[in-house]
Parts: sequence; C-alpha cells; structure tokens
Amino acid sequence: MRRSVAALTACLIVFSSGGIFAGTAEPVGFRQVELPDANGKRSINLALWYPTTDKATPVSVGENQAFIGIEAVKSAAPDGKTHPLVVLSHGYGGSWRNLNWLAGELVGQGYIVAAPDHPGTTTFNRDKEQAAQLWERPHDLSRVIDAVATDSALAGKVEPSRIAAIGHSLGGWSVVALAGAQFDPARFDRDCTEQPNPRTCGLASELITPQGNVAAEKLKTMKADPRVGAIVSLDLGLARGFTPESLNSITVPAMIFGAGVDIGDLPAKLESGYVASNMPSKTAQYVEIADAMHFSFMQICKAGAAELIEAETPGDGIVCKDGGERSREAIHREVADMIIAFLAKSLPAK
Repeated sequence: MRRSVAALTACLIVFSSGGIFAGTAEPVGFRQVELPDANGKRSINLALWYPTTDKATPVSVGENQAFIGIEAVKSAAPDGKTHPLVVLSHGYGGSWRNLNWLAGELVGQGYIVAAPDHPGTTTFNRDKEQAAQLWERPHDLSRVIDAVATDSALAGKVEPSRIAAIGHSLGGWSVVALAGAQFDPARFDRDCTEQPNPRTCGLASELITPQGNVAAEKLKTMKADPRVGAIVSLDLGLARGFTPESLNSITVPAMIFGAGVDIGDLPAKLESGYVASNMPSKTAQYVEIADAMHFSFMQICKAGAAELIEAETPGDGIVCKDGGERSREAIHREVADMIIAFLAKSLPAK
C-alpha cells in the first residue's frame, strides 16, 4: 500500500477527482474488464459504473489508504434499461479511481459511466513508449465507446444519441481532442518559451518529443468522434498547443472548468480560459471555481492523508489541499450539480 500511495501522487499537474456522495437511492453497479487491442500492444483496463437493481451488499470501490471510495455492487447485472453514456478520462499518472466520485453522481442521474486506464500514463502503467503516443488517448475513449455501446452485457444498453466525455487535466486535454481539437507541438514549444513553467512544459520530453515528427503529424490530424455530443474539461493541461482554428471548429456543447487558485502552474485563464475563448461562444462556456485548486477535482482525502502522502513523497501532500474555506466535498457538490445540469441540457432525453 505504501507504494500505491506514492504512485497516486507521482505527478502534480494531472490527477483527477473523487468524492463520497452519490445522488441515487438505487445501487450503483460496478465492474472492471479488459479491452484487448488487435495489435496486442494497447489493451485497456476499463472500469464501469451503471444503474442496477441488484440488491447485493455494496462495497467500497476506488478506496485506498489515502482516498475515500464510493459504495457499489461489484459485478452487478445492469438494470436492462437504455441509458446515456459518459466516458471519463484521468490525468497523467492517474487512473479510473480519480473520477470515481463523479461516476457515482452520474449513475444516480441515470448514466452509464466508463473510464479507461490510459496505457503509459496510468498509476500502474508508466510505459514510456505508450506515454509518448499522446494521440492514442482520445482514441482510447473512442474504443471504450465502441465496446460499451455494442455490448449491453457490460453495463446496459447505451442510447447512441446521448454520449458525453469528461476529463481532468491531461484527461481534459483528451476530451477536447476527442471533440476535434488538433495539437501543434511547434506551437506548444513556442508558448513554453513565452510562458515557461516546469510542470506543463516539462511533460513535452515524455509525451511529445520522443516521437518527434511522428507525434507532430499524428497530433495535427486527430479527428473528432461524431458520436460524442458534449464534453466537460476539468482544469486541463497542455491546452495552449491546441490550434485556435481547430478549437473554433468544435460545435458540440462544451463546459470548461478552471481552478481559480494557481499552484505555480499556468493560471487557469491561460489554459482552460484559452481553450474556452477560442471555442464558439454559442456552444462553449467557461466556469472558474474561485476557491478550487488543481487537486480540488480529485477524490476526497481521508483524515491524515495529506501527512501520509507528504511523508511518502515530500511536496505531494498538496493533493489534499484546496484554495479556500470550503471543503472539497462542497466544491464537488457545486461541480457535480453544474455538470448534471449541463448534460441534461446538452443531451436531452427524447
């Protein structure tokens, strides 16, 4: 367990979130499956949360020594109804556990939720070759949609006209790319010269540079997945490499959250604000949570977790700190309510 706590906090700029509440009286079903890759090189560990009528005793999922999980019935049968789908994307060095809290909230509203562990940029898989294939991250999400939408035994029947994607940090980058944004490494390099910062710009040596010209071509030609009808980004990173033209071409509704308290990375207005300002104003909205830090979108920390993490990896105890007097749970409540309202408007039931 000591090793897993350190792994969960290995990279400060790109973790995702978790909490303790779920807005449903019905149980949440949960299972994990493996999505094989035709080439055998990029199999995906996939977590699924979904509505169920299974009355088996729930257990805590996504919990560890530092973070609180949510209650769910493991391997429960789906309820047999048709539901909208939300895919979740974690940040660099994170996992499906990081947005576990939000998954429970969304299932409470009738959504099926699916979250892959992105190979190479996951807590338990830090393969350098896979990490450098940054363009594969949005493709991972498309593969998840393929799998869940075509196999109702996994989590239930998916309503194909009601699919959304949500991501935090590098996961936020991934869902914006999934909506059609194109990334120009040369533009990113120039911006790092003008706005240098070690956390964001430092990732280029691992995520972009190793593939050189291959990365440049692949990242410039990423395509939108037309099945995705709405996106939500939670304090994304690497944003300023996206070309303004491609951002302006995104027509699906988008809610872009920024953390109002800068922790020494780029201020939110230069990352999330940049993305939102270059999207069409009719479909994109920017929300800055004034008292949130980058890590406020992570799961709820247990009592003493900050000290535990700090002892394990000095400096990383910040993952359990927020920027104001409100609790992280209160911030989660505000964010969840806004996301739920946004999705209800953007993906209305027919």
